Amino acid sequence: MQLPRNPTRPVRIGSITIGGGNPIVVQSMCATKTCDVDATAAQVIQLARAGAGVVRIAVDNRRDVKALAAVRNRTDANLSVDLQENYELAADVAPLVEKIRYNPGHLYHHQPERPWQDKVRALADVAGNHDCALRVGVNCGSVDPAVRERFDPRDSIGPMLASALEHCEFLDSIGFLRYCVSLKDSNPAKVVEANRRFARLRGEVPLHLGVTEAGMPPEGILKTRVALEQLIRRGIGDTIRVSLTLPGARKHEEIESGRQILSDIAAGRLVDQEEYAATQKGLNIVSCPSCSRVENESFVELADRVRQITRYAADYPITIAVMGCRVNGPGETDSADLGLWCGPSYVNLKRGSRQVGRFGYDEILARLKDELDALIASRGCERR
Repeated sequence: MQLPRNPTRPVRIGSITIGGGNPIVVQSMCATKTCDVDATAAQVIQLARAGAGVVRIAVDNRRDVKALAAVRNRTDANLSVDLQENYELAADVAPLVEKIRYNPGHLYHHQPERPWQDKVRALADVAGNHDCALRVGVNCGSVDPAVRERFDPRDSIGPMLASALEHCEFLDSIGFLRYCVSLKDSNPAKVVEANRRFARLRGEVPLHLGVTEAGMPPEGILKTRVALEQLIRRGIGDTIRVSLTLPGARKHEEIESGRQILSDIAAGRLVDQEEYAATQKGLNIVSCPSCSRVENESFVELADRVRQITRYAADYPITIAVMGCRVNGPGETDSADLGLWCGPSYVNLKRGSRQVGRFGYDEILARLKDELDALIASRGCERR
């Protein structure tokens, strides 16, 4: 069986092209510290050998820029740079990469007095001058507050969609068409709905698909598979990522999982969606993919230990989020019942959007269990 494809426009990223009927590209992101040139270059090569068409690397400061230049000298893989808050670094990294990814929800952090349109124009100018594509990467937990405030707080899809459409319209208006879009959530159903709605409105724009904070395997692979099956079978999607919480040495499993999902969809080996939905009414652990922004390498181990010590609550409808850094941690734990986001030597514990406190890595599990027990008791939670 050949995968159906919607007629999106082609967007070249170095030696590959997404959209335009080209094969769906699988990609991943380095989990190494970018400033560790040896480790980062080795991981880029590892991911490319596993079949990654694009490898993303985070750049947060000028030290990372210098390291990226050294990595570039060691590989001809197609590199995407991940810019979060400091969009002005684009001018330094664009000569070194094939794609620049920016998050509309982070543009307001740096130079808040400058309109986002000016910042995006600057990004597009840099990309155009250096033969780079752009990705407009919208995430559920980091939507621009100016967009979010226009929607009912219970509506998480509307703000994501509005943000993506605004940026597409602006890029079109300045004549920059070499871009793709991603709309990601940790809930597979919301990923499906957001991308279906976007594809109906802007069917010509290539889409990068994924479930953000999918978590640890095998659960994280299953969450991603459930979303991708529903979208790709409808012809939606030009590039994918399986975002897993993994040790760096196992990062290539994201690529292997993505390729297997595509192979299974093509062969008609599909998940029973109704059966899957019936199993998703209990405890849900959300954890972000390991990347260079993780501030303590114990994060991956912590996520696994959270999964182990909360097994007794498996039948309760509670979501626990475990985030590895300050970039997405604060916002993307707000929608969880209990959230942990990790600093270098402590873990922030939240109950909804309320901060409970900061605790050492050796203290956090006991405190999490106390909060989980209290939450179950306060809600009078019944098992599913």
